[in-house]
Amino acid sequence: MNLKQISMAIYATYLTNKYGFKLKKAKDKKEKKALRIEYSETLLSKLNIEIEVINKQNIPRDGKYLLISNHRSIIDPLIIEIALKNSPIHGFWVSKKELYNSLFFGTFTRNANSILLDREAANMSSFFKDTKEVVNDGDSIFIFPEGTRNKENTPLSTFKDGARLIAIKNRLPIFPVFIKTNANEILKDAINNRTKGLKIEIQIGEIIDYKDKTPLEENYRKLFNI
Repeated sequence: MNLKQISMAIYATYLTNKYGFKLKKAKDKKEKKALRIEYSETLLSKLNIEIEVINKQNIPRDGKYLLISNHRSIIDPLIIEIALKNSPIHGFWVSKKELYNSLFFGTFTRNANSILLDREAANMSSFFKDTKEVVNDGDSIFIFPEGTRNKENTPLSTFKDGARLIAIKNRLPIFPVFIKTNANEILKDAINNRTKGLKIEIQIGEIIDYKDKTPLEENYRKLFNI
């Protein structure tokens, strides 16, 4: 790592943990949503990255959803938070156990309204119980259906089956968003070169009925012409 990368890593670690403790003290989910947005705006501003939302009119004004997105960078959740900042929709992120235990993300993840996904668990009953509780409380669920970051030179990798199952079990309409820009490349540019005026585009798609029997990945690709 060079000096610029070390400097940004230290700042990001400090900021993430600072907001992790703020989230721990938050009184309710409204305050947590506000803190998540504030954190996202602060870090992206430091990186000189602007978010441009395409088809804002497709953002739902109410209701509960399963939000799905492609996933190429560690800042993807921040991009989505900014895109939805003026929406009343509040989502719980599906987060891997590794994030819960992470030195960098752990405090933030555990306190920011998230649902633990333990892939090593003997069964998934606890996970699906948690998703149902979130939905019954009036909230949405946010997930990256690829399961992990896509490190290939493609805008999208294969979807896992879990996302559609969450939608069906909770009767959740599916809210698709697509981060058009390769956010990972933009992030590298921001850290290594401190380039000004960087922009990431995120496109908002039309709602997919959870009863739609077309494979979710196929629907997603068709919506965004991938």
